[in-house]
Amino acid sequence: MVHALKLTRRRIIAGLGAAAAVAPCRAQAEPYSEVFYPSGALRIQAYLYRPAGAGPFPAIIYNHGSRAGLERRPVPWVRLAGLYVSAGYAVLVPERRGYGKSDGPSWSETVGNATGPIVVGRCEAETDDVLAGADFLAAQPFVDRNRFGIVGWSLGGIVTLFAIARSKIFKAAVDQAGGVLTWRFSAPLRQALADAVRTANCPVLMMDAENDAAPEAIPNLAQGLPPGGPSRAVMYPPFSPSHPEARIAPGHLLFAAEGIPVWGKDAVGFLDTFLKR
Repeated sequence: MVHALKLTRRRIIAGLGAAAAVAPCRAQAEPYSEVFYPSGALRIQAYLYRPAGAGPFPAIIYNHGSRAGLERRPVPWVRLAGLYVSAGYAVLVPERRGYGKSDGPSWSETVGNATGPIVVGRCEAETDDVLAGADFLAAQPFVDRNRFGIVGWSLGGIVTLFAIARSKIFKAAVDQAGGVLTWRFSAPLRQALADAVRTANCPVLMMDAENDAAPEAIPNLAQGLPPGGPSRAVMYPPFSPSHPEARIAPGHLLFAAEGIPVWGKDAVGFLDTFLKR
């Protein structure tokens, strides 16, 4: 138990299928539009999904993780976005600076193997791109700007926490293993994440698996959540992906498309609580 916070375990669901572990599965594609929007002086590529109908729909920004060496390959994260589209949400998936066709240097070019303040600075810069994306999304006629949520995995989870500390537009957030891969190597980032959690402007559901790279990270961050409130952390039992990645802890891959049967209902249910009232 973390303070009065609910820190729970969930049962792993067997037989998840053979979706790719790191790259999103492109089967069962949801229709999307490729769009571009400004973030300061940069031009950011994004994928815009919408449910059928006129709306206005509640909306979610989905923040992808890093992909070292593959930053410039556009990835629309079809199945992960489709989870939220099928639940009635418009979804924007930004290719933050240096990814896909977006302007700016890649993560590898800016950060390399650094673990100090430069990491925090880059994450804040990518948060700028997400907040600019929220402005773009709010201007769409089929979107209800009063019902915005945000979700992110890994590096995208870091950006998600930074975004809800800096903006009040979001009414709910889901952080999936944000900062876990760098938790033991970057004290500045640990402090920045702790500060973001303490100053979050909306409820947040924090998720991780017990066999991630630093399973202590999410429980430690969760100590900064307001006790007794709607925010909470969930630690899932160890996860075994069908396509392990040698460089990444298996539990970290829970939040790829293959893991949706494990955590999908938890994520959508949490967002629904605050965005569909």
